Amino acid sequence: MKKIAFLLLSILFLSSNVFAIQETDEDLYKKYEKVTQDINLIKAIELLDKTTGKYSKEAILGKNLTNRPIAIEFLNLATINPMYMNFDALGWKKKKNLYIYINEKHKDAPIEALSAILAHEAIHQDEHNSLNEETYAWTLEAAVWTQLSDENPELENISHPLVERENVIKKLFVRGDYTSKYIHKFVVTNKGYRNLPERSYGFEELL
Repeated sequence: MKKIAFLLLSILFLSSNVFAIQETDEDLYKKYEKVTQDINLIKAIELLDKTTGKYSKEAILGKNLTNRPIAIEFLNLATINPMYMNFDALGWKKKKNLYIYINEKHKDAPIEALSAILAHEAIHQDEHNSLNEETYAWTLEAAVWTQLSDENPELENISHPLVERENVIKKLFVRGDYTSKYIHKFVVTNKGYRNLPERSYGFEELL
């Protein structure tokens, strides 16, 4: 009889835990309903709490220049413009709304790599960009990936194009003694940024 009672209590305990997990998932989906319903993207954003990219999470949820959540989705970037086909991600502003489009080839990327690139893209919050802004965004991305991959070194060994990107900028970040020194050089020599001004709003100085 005692065994039966213990078994019933165990079942009830497990059932309540499952229900609690479901409630938590529902809360997360509700929290991110204006951002995304992709669970991997939600997990990636939540992971920013453990890193120096926490500001980016707050920006995604609405604490940005528009005071609106940033909508995020995986997309074939060539549908926006063929020249964006091989881009890893884009920060976009349409009227009063902000968007982050991640190349659909990264749907299966590790959560941690998605977290790093989202930290970067959430920095872009208006129509204006600059070398200083890109330097800050790339450095933040590198810092987030460095923190997450140092905590779990196996991440660096995963064969995935987004991981390759993260490993490259991590090396620049570490080589520069955890500063923007070499990342800034990487940005100013990037052909895609050659027409950018040095400064933009909020990024008057190189940090």
